[in-house]
Amino acid sequence: MDTITNTASAMPMKRFEEIAYERPDMAQVEHDFNEAIADFENAVSADSQWEAMEQINALRRAFDTAYTLVSIRHTVDTRDAFYEGEQNFFDQNMPILEGYTNRYYGALLNSNFRSELEARTGKQLFDLAACQLNTFNPEVIEDMQRENELSSEYTKLMSSAKVMFDGEECNLQKLQPYMTDKDRSKRKRATEAFFSYLSDNHEQLDRIYDDLVKVRAKMAQKLGYKNYVELSYARLNRTEYNAKDVKAYRDLILKNVVPLVSKLRQKQKERLGLDKMRIYDDGFKFNTGNAKPKGNPDWIVAHGETMYKELSAETNEFFDFMQKYNLMDLVAKTGKAPGGYCTMLSDYQAPFIYSNFNGTSDDIDVLTHEAGHAFQVYSSRAFAVPEYRWPTYEACEIHSMSMEFFTWPWMELFFEADTDKYKYSHVTSALYFMPYGAAVDEFQHIMYENPEMAPADRNRIWREIEKKYLPERDHDGIPYLEKGGFWQKQQHIYNSPFYYIDYTLAQVCALQYWLRSQQDRNKAWADYVTLCRAGGSMPFLKLVELAGLQSPFDPACMPAVMEKVGAWLNTIDDKAL
Repeated sequence: MDTITNTASAMPMKRFEEIAYERPDMAQVEHDFNEAIADFENAVSADSQWEAMEQINALRRAFDTAYTLVSIRHTVDTRDAFYEGEQNFFDQNMPILEGYTNRYYGALLNSNFRSELEARTGKQLFDLAACQLNTFNPEVIEDMQRENELSSEYTKLMSSAKVMFDGEECNLQKLQPYMTDKDRSKRKRATEAFFSYLSDNHEQLDRIYDDLVKVRAKMAQKLGYKNYVELSYARLNRTEYNAKDVKAYRDLILKNVVPLVSKLRQKQKERLGLDKMRIYDDGFKFNTGNAKPKGNPDWIVAHGETMYKELSAETNEFFDFMQKYNLMDLVAKTGKAPGGYCTMLSDYQAPFIYSNFNGTSDDIDVLTHEAGHAFQVYSSRAFAVPEYRWPTYEACEIHSMSMEFFTWPWMELFFEADTDKYKYSHVTSALYFMPYGAAVDEFQHIMYENPEMAPADRNRIWREIEKKYLPERDHDGIPYLEKGGFWQKQQHIYNSPFYYIDYTLAQVCALQYWLRSQQDRNKAWADYVTLCRAGGSMPFLKLVELAGLQSPFDPACMPAVMEKVGAWLNTIDDKAL
């Protein structure tokens, strides 16, 4: 597949704030797509079809770049009326663009020159096209528009929080450092304040989710699926595994990870000298305080520059690019949407990192995790086939979570004397996360298999699942949580259904890289770079094989990884940290 490396041209790079935004003219977009697709269908050779494909992809990149600019600028300040209006424009028009893309996919699959094109692009493009064709028809455009509106409504509700805490007005991100404070009473009050906001808005949260479940179920029905579970798997391009495989994988977590986490929670309780762990203790690891970065955001970024310069020539080039063109917005501020993400400005082949620094170790995890995503797409940014710039989500998260571990040798720059404390917390937190990720996934399967379920029943189901995967969790009588409301804080459940299990699949892969790097760091890193450069040119399991990793679905993988991770943890005197 020599020609799979054909490169797409990029627009001259500018600093992010200098990139101009112009709303796409949808009439012109429709005209240009119709013309380009007609050129493709009427082409008399594979070469002329390739030229038409390049034109189609150029149109897609231009639209995607405009959308991404709006998405970033809207989440940076959700109070900005202009970009809120533009976000609404894209909520309405992204489904229309998806319709044009699906017309292109249909023409691609029916091409008279398919074998020549497939030799040029690789088989994956055609597999992705076939998968996506089954997720769209014009009948669902209005439903997709409604889905986007509801997703944006949830994001705005969560980002507009104004919670008074100790005389300070906080959004939900700014509350989080208080939720891991040394002072247990402060942790408790901050946790109560956080969930009080959700409780106060629970009717709106219930209504948004209920509407989302029902509109997604309606789309699945119109498209001929049994339920939205099947449609979502197709939307996520899961071509190699199904819900039955994921259920078996969740069972592996239940059998191999939940007992290990129970032992770690017991050690945490003893280390903290508590008679019983409460929910506001879960994120607090040491009585001397959690490991925190020892400087402000500028100091963190400066050390990040040193870290990526020394890690490899590839990461040095990448991070220099990110800084030169101001492609990171990292600090929490009023009106900024919660969370963190990495995206890409397609026309410029430029990643962008978004986060909410809050003074905790999460700031460093963001600098490594989101930078792992950004490094991957920077490494595969020039694929002529835009579908290959990013892989599917579970593969994407390998890049991010593995970068967290590959950067361990530089953690002393950020944590100084608390470095060992950070490393222990990093590994245990990875394990703590996996049962939660499985709980979120099981919850979503039940929700979309039963779309008419009432809000109270949804909460009851969550509480049952929580007790199954997180048996040590104690809500300390907080009514909203005792009734099963915790899941409403998880934006993926609203905005990215069925994505969450991908983090756990990737975590198993990242832990393998961590274990491998202890034996042969150079080989592990070389395999990681190979994985990043492959982008999305292969499906998940083939990428895992290319990366020199064992499939998380392999029943032998989870026990082996957990045994080795548990052995490493047993060498650590956690009470001395």
